[in-house]
Amino acid sequence: MPDSRLPVRRALLSVSDKSGLLPLARGLIAHGAQLLSTGGTAKALREAGLAVTDVSEVTGFPEIMDGRVKTLHPKIHGGLLSRAGTDDAVSREHGIEAIDLLVVNLYPFAATVAKPDCAYDDAVENIDIGGPAMLRAAAKNHERVAVLTDPADYDGFLAALQAGGSNAAQRRAWAAKTYAHTSAYDGQIAEWLSKRAERADEPKAWPATLHPAFALGSALRYGENPHQAGALFVEPGAGSGIVATARFMQGKELSFNNIADADAALECVKAFDAPACVIVKHANPCGVAVAGHIGDAYDRAFATDPTSAFGGIIAFNRPLDGKTAETIAARQFVEVVIAPGISAEALAAFAKKPNVRVLDCGALDGHRGTRDYKRVAGGLLAQDVDTDALTLKDLKTVSDVQPSVEQLEDLLFAWKVAMYVKSNAIVFAKDGRTVGIGAGQMSRVISARIAGIKAGDAGLAVPGAVMASDAFFPFRDGIDTAAASGISAIIQPGGSMRDGEVIDAANEHGIAMVFTGRRHFKH
Repeated sequence: MPDSRLPVRRALLSVSDKSGLLPLARGLIAHGAQLLSTGGTAKALREAGLAVTDVSEVTGFPEIMDGRVKTLHPKIHGGLLSRAGTDDAVSREHGIEAIDLLVVNLYPFAATVAKPDCAYDDAVENIDIGGPAMLRAAAKNHERVAVLTDPADYDGFLAALQAGGSNAAQRRAWAAKTYAHTSAYDGQIAEWLSKRAERADEPKAWPATLHPAFALGSALRYGENPHQAGALFVEPGAGSGIVATARFMQGKELSFNNIADADAALECVKAFDAPACVIVKHANPCGVAVAGHIGDAYDRAFATDPTSAFGGIIAFNRPLDGKTAETIAARQFVEVVIAPGISAEALAAFAKKPNVRVLDCGALDGHRGTRDYKRVAGGLLAQDVDTDALTLKDLKTVSDVQPSVEQLEDLLFAWKVAMYVKSNAIVFAKDGRTVGIGAGQMSRVISARIAGIKAGDAGLAVPGAVMASDAFFPFRDGIDTAAASGISAIIQPGGSMRDGEVIDAANEHGIAMVFTGRRHFKH
């Protein structure tokens, strides 16, 4: 394809999202382009005082069927698909004029069906037909036609127009983005409709096929290991408060493992309402604490396991202040610090440590969606996101000893931490902070032993602390190990065939025990 710049003589604009529409239209008119449009877009242009020609004037055919049919016409598709030098004669014969630019974004299908009161018929009416057809036509003919689906590309297009027109590389990139846009759109419709294939009023839990669509955020230096290629892809509409959309403030380039660990830390710290700090090493929390201020929370989290905190990831659920940043910079080597806001003083403190990666994740109102996915050879595992809104009234005391108010608070704290620790997970906690964490062991009793060892290595006293287990205890040995460490109360799901034996062990040791009725395996 020759790399010649192509000006715009005729442009067709028909958009659902009218962000940036008027500046784009004014720029086109300033460069001598004729504007064609439909429906609400044409109305918006006219109300702004801009000259616009209705598509129906071009086709000689009115919009019919409540707007369902308006652009599906040879004079429109011929104008988009005609090839210069190849189709000139047939275009003259049928009165088809070339269209050099197509600007279309589609009916908001995903936003429509996300509404809890969305009726089936309303969803169907938001399936765009003419828009995708025009987009595919223009994208196919990108040698001669520029096509835009994203308002974020308008300024770049106007800059190209100012330079004489878009070049071949730009049109290829926009065409690729267009096919990604229509593919994702069709995927949304296919998933929604296939869940209702049998009954519209009783959708299935899962569609017949999945159509994930993620946009390339950045290529990474490598993947989990240097011999693996790696990249970060971002889910459309992901929002703020998550690692995938966090703003990079300073430091070395993020690695694959940095991103994975920062995600683990941030998702854990978001579980707490009070000011909190989570330190993660190799995808597992090694220190978690809440306090009246994040600086105090950091001190308490670090003390859980200073050895593992070296080279770790630190996450906060409050904006990072200068004093806390100075403490971190002076105390330890850290790979990543992430918080919903980074003060100028904090940035100044980390400027002395230019390799530290500092991320501002923005307001903690983003989410991970409703599904989690895990790749397996030849397939994909899918499940609902693991959540837990456990409160005190949900706990069932099964021991003779009743837990105190203070113990119950620590039990709920430890339970939240255990959700983010790799199974088998054991968490020792006291006074709103972790004391010891045992993670990822094949035996639950070994995880309990490791939690005790970690506490001892850090010089932390276990007696009086509570323990959380992400799953039930199959034998009493886990309770015996906890008792030997000085644990005073335990929270666990319950549900083992030997629950009676486990409860008896707790009673023998004078340990309070509560059941949650919910498991939190994390593999």
